[in-house]
Amino acid sequence: MTTTGTTAFNLDLNDLVEEAFERAGLELRTGYDLRTARRSLNLLTIEWANRGINLWTIEQGQIPMVTGQACYAFPVDTIDLLDQVIRTNNGTSNQIDINITRISESTYSTLPNKLTQGRPIQVWINRQTGLTNPTTAVLTANVTSSATTIDVSDASLLASNGFINLESETIYYANVTDNQLINCARGQNGTTAASHLVTTTVYTSNLPSINVWPTPNSPGSQYMFVYWRLRRLQDAGNGVTEQDIPFRFLPCMVSGLAYYIAMKKPEVDPNRVMALKALYEEQFQLAADEDREKAAIRFVPRQMFY
Repeated sequence: MTTTGTTAFNLDLNDLVEEAFERAGLELRTGYDLRTARRSLNLLTIEWANRGINLWTIEQGQIPMVTGQACYAFPVDTIDLLDQVIRTNNGTSNQIDINITRISESTYSTLPNKLTQGRPIQVWINRQTGLTNPTTAVLTANVTSSATTIDVSDASLLASNGFINLESETIYYANVTDNQLINCARGQNGTTAASHLVTTTVYTSNLPSINVWPTPNSPGSQYMFVYWRLRRLQDAGNGVTEQDIPFRFLPCMVSGLAYYIAMKKPEVDPNRVMALKALYEEQFQLAADEDREKAAIRFVPRQMFY
């Protein structure tokens, strides 16, 4: 007897939903059945993010530091940061990663001068929603691609500092004076600085971001913020795509989806619903126990003196 020689088994969305319906004692019959299952599947993956770290969603990134700039945006699908360092001499043979301490909002708010310059040693991670919303404010003057001051019709509609979107460009502004946004950093979050015409609508962007202290006293060629982040799982898709999970989480996803579907179907026996829930919790625990770091842990105390 010979084996198949392959290890490519996976489930696309249709097969996954069909398996979940069968476990719930149901049949997948209508387009609405698939639609409601997709919605449940997206909610299920969000629940997984709330349960803890999903190792396959860890990604490394870096942000060049700008002299005097305190706030920097992350991709909108960022859940949280796991680790972060300040890298000096990035890309050279003598680059060095230096620890930067994570602090809370209350600690950051007590810093007397948030624009002090030096090598950043502390960071506050601001976990915003990532949503972008239109305002009734518009540009009252043309904006060039290099402008650091932006005139708007009503700055009272905006926060005292933060991110805005003008067309496809994301801009960070540090201060507001009257109806002017000043000390603007152009082309943030991977966008490109561009020119914008008068009457362009101003959008507010609640991007997840960091505030570093002190602000850099040298540009990105000297300081680079390097981080390891947790990102959101990708959406369920349109029916023919596979899910953004490793193969070892397939049984857990099927069990979880079967439980979610059974809760919404009044014809399913309540005892079966509870059995599906118990199976889901068992499958998740098995998968979560496997999806963990296998390295030894070393704790190093940090000494502080007052």
